[in-house]
Amino acid sequence: QVQLVESGGGLVQAGGSLRLSCAASGRTSAVYTMGWFRQAPGKERDFVAAISWSGSKNYADSVKGRFTVSRDNAKNTMYLDMNSVKAEDTAVYYCAARFGWTVPSTVQEYNSWGQGTQVTVSS
Repeated sequence: QVQLVESGGGLVQAGGSLRLSCAASGRTSAVYTMGWFRQAPGKERDFVAAISWSGSKNYADSVKGRFTVSRDNAKNTMYLDMNSVKAEDTAVYYCAARFGWTVPSTVQEYNSWGQGTQVTVSS
């Protein structure tokens, strides 16, 4: 498995931008996909975006055109650039990882998780 640590969360005004980072350690020499999920209070954990080792991407419809996922394999780090944020983007954002080449969108497909970082969008 890999160990994951998120950073970059905070308070942002609606319409603004924020960048989240996720640093991986451990078995990082293997091929692994990284993903972002989010969970609002009282709701299930939802898929946001994912990126494979080779750069293939997958996005939730709710963030397409606003969020961009990227990664730097040399730094074992994934990023989420959040633009034009909305109040409904408020949630705890979790980084996740799984070995392999695909970019799935379900919680069950990922077996490594970070502790989460809070993103709050004020309107």
